[in-house]
Amino acid sequence: MPQLKSSTITETIRPREEILNDFRIASLSRHASLMGRKEVFMGKAKFGIFGDGKELAQIAMAKAFKKGDFRSGYYRDQTFMMALGELSVQQYFAQLYAHTNVEADPASAGRLMNGHFATRLLNEDGTWKELSSSFNSAADISPTAGQMPKLVGLAYASKLFRQNSQLKNLKDFSVNGNEVAWGTIGNASTSEGMFFESINAAGVLQIPMVISIWDDHFGISVPNEYHTTKGNISEALQGFQRTETEKGFEIIRVKGWDYEGLVRTFEYAGKVAREEHVPVMIHVEEMTQPQGHSTSGSHERYKSAERLKWEKDWDCIAKFREYILSNGIATEDQLDQIDSEAKTLAKNQREAAWNAFSSEIKAELQEAKTLILKAAESSSRKVSLQAIAEDLQKTINPIRKDVVSSIRKVLLLLRAEPIAVRQPLLDWYKNQNEKNYDRYSSHLYSENDFSAVKVKEIKPAINEKSPMVDGREILQAFFDKTLERDPRFFAFGEDVGKIGDVNQAFASLQAKYGELRVTDTGIRETTIIGQGIGAALRGLRPVAEIQYLDYLIYALATLSDDLACLHYRTKGGQKAPLIIRTRGHRLEGVWHSGSPMGMILSTLRGLNVCVPRDMTQAAGMYRTLLEADEPAIVIECLNGYRLKERLPENIGEYTVPLGQPEILREGTDITVVTYGSMCRIVLEAAEELAQVGISIEVIDVQTLLPFDLSGKIGESIRKTNRVLFTDEDVPGGASAYMMQQVLDHQDVFKFLDSEPQTLAAKAHRPAYSSDGDYFSKPSSDDLVEKIYGIMHEVNPKQFPSIY
Repeated sequence: MPQLKSSTITETIRPREEILNDFRIASLSRHASLMGRKEVFMGKAKFGIFGDGKELAQIAMAKAFKKGDFRSGYYRDQTFMMALGELSVQQYFAQLYAHTNVEADPASAGRLMNGHFATRLLNEDGTWKELSSSFNSAADISPTAGQMPKLVGLAYASKLFRQNSQLKNLKDFSVNGNEVAWGTIGNASTSEGMFFESINAAGVLQIPMVISIWDDHFGISVPNEYHTTKGNISEALQGFQRTETEKGFEIIRVKGWDYEGLVRTFEYAGKVAREEHVPVMIHVEEMTQPQGHSTSGSHERYKSAERLKWEKDWDCIAKFREYILSNGIATEDQLDQIDSEAKTLAKNQREAAWNAFSSEIKAELQEAKTLILKAAESSSRKVSLQAIAEDLQKTINPIRKDVVSSIRKVLLLLRAEPIAVRQPLLDWYKNQNEKNYDRYSSHLYSENDFSAVKVKEIKPAINEKSPMVDGREILQAFFDKTLERDPRFFAFGEDVGKIGDVNQAFASLQAKYGELRVTDTGIRETTIIGQGIGAALRGLRPVAEIQYLDYLIYALATLSDDLACLHYRTKGGQKAPLIIRTRGHRLEGVWHSGSPMGMILSTLRGLNVCVPRDMTQAAGMYRTLLEADEPAIVIECLNGYRLKERLPENIGEYTVPLGQPEILREGTDITVVTYGSMCRIVLEAAEELAQVGISIEVIDVQTLLPFDLSGKIGESIRKTNRVLFTDEDVPGGASAYMMQQVLDHQDVFKFLDSEPQTLAAKAHRPAYSSDGDYFSKPSSDDLVEKIYGIMHEVNPKQFPSIY
């Protein structure tokens, strides 16, 4: 295993000015860490996690990092970001304080705890910046190893940019695929499955990825022996080391306190990855963590006295100081002066960050206090109001919650007072609600012209002469047109390539467009999604296929923790318009016919969730999504690929609007709301019920996120005065969600003459065989009985009880 040798102690590898500047950056970052911990203990921040002990390796990594490169790391990389000039100490503390101003905290606008780094990849209008000429950091997430799947995609994009000649003109995104994706991870987090899956995927793909493992021997209180085979991750992964005849990783070990060794290692790693498109793993050993894991506890509880002494003696900054002194680069006094200046700068920027953060809230507090005291002058609750104002004024380090909560308490006390007394407070509270929505709740979805709900509807051109084809052929025709039109578009997943996916929607398209455009992958759902996220972050338009909806669970953490909240947690600073293609609903069996929609709806807010009833609708939804810039999941009907549909003349051009239900059958007695494969079953039941005099209005919601933006379901209920929500999810899942959306947002309760009801599947997964399907999920017989029972309660004479 390679371990690059440092030069002799009398040789230096960098100019004196550069070395001293590196010392300054390391000192500045260290003082920021030390001050940050104190800020938390003083109550000025909620929690803190810092990068002390990792400074030297991160400075070396920054030297090898080039314009156009991407980082996907974790929450201890502050020194790296500072060394690049992408993070000031003031911005660092703004995030610690959760300052909601995007200029103060460009990474997250106060939405993430400290140590979460991101550069803004988008302009304010949602268009891409010139990524090939900037340092780029994908937005961090907290879950351990969660940064790894996306790292695969960031590197994979470089492979596509280099090997796909049709992408050569996208100069804003890449220069011939020369960009390296740099990842960082703590030693303990390499125990996670995401790490191992990502390492394997990168080795198979042979992509320009450099993963650095910061090894301080512990994961909170647990030492490496409990985390890793052999207690050493690079030893454990020796089988991945490339040879002269076998592809794999270049694996290098280096000490975290060895300045020259670190600089040479990272330069070498960057060169190999950039020029050869080979993945590299750098195991940085003998790192320290001077303040322990975080502000939540002390490492003295679990580290021995010997270990603590070793960490002090082998601290990377202390060893760097020794290196500088022994090579005559600077004197003790000169280094002390640099350190003192760094400390002063960190202190000043910390104070500037706190003043900027607190002044906004203090101004709001004074406004609120003035309004409360003004209202007290005319109120019968004068003493109580004055007490609230006084308590508010006495609050040490007030936060926005203190101010708004006080106003809400005052409004409750003033509920019986004349409106003239309350109006100024009401106006202030309304104005603050609007501001706080922007501060804390905006940008879950795009708020620009690329929003999916703003895509103009183009109807499919279908007439009686349109040929009847299998549903899969409609998708095949759509994907063919899209691959031809847009070189940024590509599809990948298990069995997608050579055989054209298990249901043949990509049949023959790999042969036509090549393996880079229609690609097979291994069985690795988490990194299939990560591959798509990273590629989408770099301006491409991937479709990642998860073979069956049930297998989405393998990738749920990456979908939820990274993709779904990416646009939100950067307040519109980054986007990854990945489309996940999968299939579910009616078939047979526990793991191939699931409809876990409630799970999806509760964990994937930030994605569009499309549930087309047939492949004509699916193709239109794909077109809509490709016109937009939001991530989405499209769940095709498993039993619909060989059902006949008419092929639209304008395949590849028409769009289906999201959030717009469609009335499939008009009726007068009851509204039935559903989606996907259930549409056919509900229509079957409607035919049968029509024979006994019950008229059903059938509505296909088409998308669950967004849901009925026009209120069409409410309009139907106001006509029929009854409603049933039905789907194949477990009880309390999507059917309950649909009911909640309509009852809470469409003002229909007063129009209901019967209790609103749901009909879902059984609480268990579907049993195997056609009988298993019949007895596990709603059938047309179930619907007939359910709807007939509702009508029996309405008119028992006309509709006598069946049983």
